[in-house]
Order: sequence, then structure tokens, then C-alpha cells
Amino acid sequence: MSKKKGLSAEEKRTRMMEIFFETKDVFQLKDLEKIAPKEKGITAMSVKEVLQSLVDDGMVDCERIGTSNYYWAFPSKALHARKRKLEVLESQLSEGSQKHASLQKSIEKAKIGRCETEERTRLAKELSSLRDQREQLKAEVEKYKDCDPQVVEEIRQANKVAKEAANRWTDNIFAIKSWAKRKFGFEENKIDKTFGIPEDFDYID
Repeated sequence: MSKKKGLSAEEKRTRMMEIFFETKDVFQLKDLEKIAPKEKGITAMSVKEVLQSLVDDGMVDCERIGTSNYYWAFPSKALHARKRKLEVLESQLSEGSQKHASLQKSIEKAKIGRCETEERTRLAKELSSLRDQREQLKAEVEKYKDCDPQVVEEIRQANKVAKEAANRWTDNIFAIKSWAKRKFGFEENKIDKTFGIPEDFDYID
């Protein structure tokens, strides 16, 4: 019989947050070491580590009273933390757009050499990574959408801005591809391969 696969670190974090959100209560470490294994399948030995990672990320609050530490977390705080992540994502998208503009100038000078190719490949990967992060945050917001409507609306607006920024960048890449085809007679699949642009590269719906 195959051994049952353990929970990943992210699964443990998610389940730990569920304990706080479902109970809306305050706990000591010893309480969670009893509850987590029984209700969420998190081993008692890993509870402290998982809890500390959530505290470090600002998802769970911790206050020392007397000789004991008390932990709590509420959905609205978690949503605010995700909003901050979205703001960081917007900043990264903006930086990517600036790098893309710089690269475009290099291509217009017809200096399509190895350095430009490596930079373009790196930027394409960076864009893909940012899109993945945005989708993950979007899913997390959806999960807690009933907890704090006002905060969720703010996050959705930030998400809209990030989406528009990513699509503007995508539009620029398509424009450069069109220019390269006219200027140098390159085939589209050759341009994609040369600059590391994935086959499914497209606008975000």
C-alpha cells in the first residue's frame, strides 16, 4: 500500500488560516497544536513553523500577554495583505514596461544580437511569472469575497489596473513583432523562437 502524501507548506498555511476564519477566535500555540492535527490534518510538530510563517507574512497577528503568546486572524486583514501583494505586482509590471521600452529602442536600431535576445527571453519569462502571481491572488480574493466587500472591491480595482498594464505590454510586444516582420522579413514563428515568446502568448481576458 502506498504511503499517504503529506500536505505541502502552502496547503498547511491555507488550512491553518481556515481555523482562524471559521472560528474567529484567539488561540495559544498549545491550542492550535491540538486542533490543527485533528481538524485540518496538520502535524502537531509543524504547527509552530506554519504559524510563524503566517505571522511573518502579516496574515496572523501575535500578541504576548504575560508569559503566553496569543494568535488571531480575521478575513479583512488577510484581504489587506493580498491587496499589498497586488500593489507590489503593479509596481513590477510597471518596471517591466520600462525595460520593454528600452529594449524596443535597441531593436529599432537593428541591433538584434545575442544580448537583446537574452533580455527579451528574460522579460517574457518575467511577464509570465507576474501573470501567474496575479491569477493566484485573484483566486485568493475570490475565496474570501464574502468577508469584506469594500476591501474586495478595492482589490478588484487594483487587479483591473494590473491587467490593463499587462495588456499594454502585450500590445507593445505584438507591435514590435509586426515591425520586425516588415523590416527584416522575419516569419512570426522565427521571431517567437528567437526571443523566447511562448506559443500561447496573448492578452489577459
